[in-house]
Amino acid sequence: MRRDWRTVVTLLIGLAVLGVPLGVLWWGVAPRADFRITTDGPVVIGNPSEELLVADDAIFVLILGVLGLLVGLGAWLARRRRGVGGLLGAAFGTLAASAVAWQIGELLGPGPTKAALRHVGGRVTTSLTLGSLPALAVGPFLAVLVYVVAALFVRSDALGREVSPASPAPPAPAPSPIS
Repeated sequence: MRRDWRTVVTLLIGLAVLGVPLGVLWWGVAPRADFRITTDGPVVIGNPSEELLVADDAIFVLILGVLGLLVGLGAWLARRRRGVGGLLGAAFGTLAASAVAWQIGELLGPGPTKAALRHVGGRVTTSLTLGSLPALAVGPFLAVLVYVVAALFVRSDALGREVSPASPAPPAPAPSPIS
């Protein structure tokens, strides 16, 4: 039981830390629109696509989907760590990574300030925001799905782990001679 908790905590902390570079990746890859501030208001620079409204969420979901698939597969392939601890660690760890990536991405991609919007001739970029909070569940869902599907194909209840043989039972006391 103690080993299971160690596995959960290790995966939770490790994946939460992995959320930082994932947030930076989301910030770097997600497309945003640029605007030039004029006396008449903001004017779009270039020809941004209409899908830009959901692009932040779509890129975030793709990044977390890949993370969930890799974590679920990795948790399953770590033969010695299989069991409830590995499953919970994968689920809660990817959830922590999702939350950290979300916050890091939004921290790195803030919207324009009021002062920037008043500066005629200035250039502003739209903020990086996650519009759909259920997107945070994509990583944990896929991690658990991969783990459970892999568990369906294992024949033994030990989930394919190397199980140490049970210690032999103590010898029965010798019968006392009847006199």
